[in-house]
Amino acid sequence: MPLEQAHSLSEQIAKHISEQIIRGELVEGERIQELRIASELDVSRGSVREALLLLERTQLIEIYPRRGAIVSEMSALQVRALFDITSLLLGQMVHRMAETWRSHEAERIQLLLEQLKAETRQGHTEKFYDLIFQGMAQQHEMVGNPYLMRYYQELLPCLRRSYFLTLNISRRELQESFDLFKLVTEAILIRKTHQAALFMEDFCRHLRNLVLESLTRMKQIELAWARRSRR
Repeated sequence: MPLEQAHSLSEQIAKHISEQIIRGELVEGERIQELRIASELDVSRGSVREALLLLERTQLIEIYPRRGAIVSEMSALQVRALFDITSLLLGQMVHRMAETWRSHEAERIQLLLEQLKAETRQGHTEKFYDLIFQGMAQQHEMVGNPYLMRYYQELLPCLRRSYFLTLNISRRELQESFDLFKLVTEAILIRKTHQAALFMEDFCRHLRNLVLESLTRMKQIELAWARRSRR
């Protein structure tokens, strides 16, 4: 597979592996086969190792001496911890956005809301959440805090992995997510900083609960298959 030149080779390899984990092609507890990745991408094993060190920061993998890189577990406890910190970071980010937005940025926020409305109507869950969470990662100028943005960027792959589990939620649940995020944007646009942060907390709590429900169903299916295979 040819790799683009826009980022360093190790960053591109890390992104390739992270997408496999996010989409469930590499599952929790699975060992990352360095030779397979190197052969698949036509890169050196050293480049793959550099990529794995980058990927470790995102919490998608854990690296153990003599065992190598293992895909991290995704448990209910870890999902709760992820959304606890995500809610805090995003609360601070929307607080800053409500304080600092300018007219052209307000237009972008309103355009985002229209795009989200369209994705909600079409039931495109992944695109809906990508627009929000990856869009927030691009708000460096409005947020104006490089440390905050860096921490959020490192959490983003784990966030994507979690909401990828919600692709089969109902239209009603997706509509509820839209309604909650709409409250966030409305608070930003009238510069209600505290309200924006509180509404973002509600939005994150709603998504966390959807992820936990989906994770429970997934674990139940895995357990049923394991029992059937032992018969």
